[in-house]
Amino acid sequence: MTTNLENRDIAATNWIKLSFYTTSIIFNLCLIAQVLTVGVAYFSNPDWWNIHVWLVRGYSGLSLILLVESLIAPFSGRIRGLTASLPVLLGIQFSSIHLNTPLHFEVLHPLIGFVLFYVSSSLVHHLSREVFKKSDAVAES
Repeated sequence: MTTNLENRDIAATNWIKLSFYTTSIIFNLCLIAQVLTVGVAYFSNPDWWNIHVWLVRGYSGLSLILLVESLIAPFSGRIRGLTASLPVLLGIQFSSIHLNTPLHFEVLHPLIGFVLFYVSSSLVHHLSREVFKKSDAVAES
C-alpha cells in the first residue's frame, strides 16, 4: 500500500519528466526551424540568415536546462547520455563555424547539425517511451 508521501514523490517525478519531455520537444522544434531558415536563406532570401543565427542563440540554453533536469529526474543512462551530448554538439557547432583553421573544419558544420538533429530526435523518441510507459504503470497500480 502506498502512502500520501509516496504518491507525492511519484507525482513530482512525473511532473519533472513531463516538463523534460516538453522541453526536449521544444528544443527539437527549434532545430527544425533552424534547418528550415538556413534553407530559405540559402535558396531564396539571404535575410533569413539572421533568423538562423538568432534561433541558435535563443534555444541553445535549453540544452543546459535539459542537462540539469536529466540529472534531477530518474532517467535511464541512455537518456542522460543523449542529453549530455546536446551541449557538447552545440559547442562543436559553434566552434566549427567560428574558428578559422587551415584544415577548414567549418565544412563539418552541416554534418554536426544533422548529428545534433538525430540526437535530439532520438531523445524525444526515447523519452516518450520512458515517460509514458512509467505513467501507464503508475496508473495501473
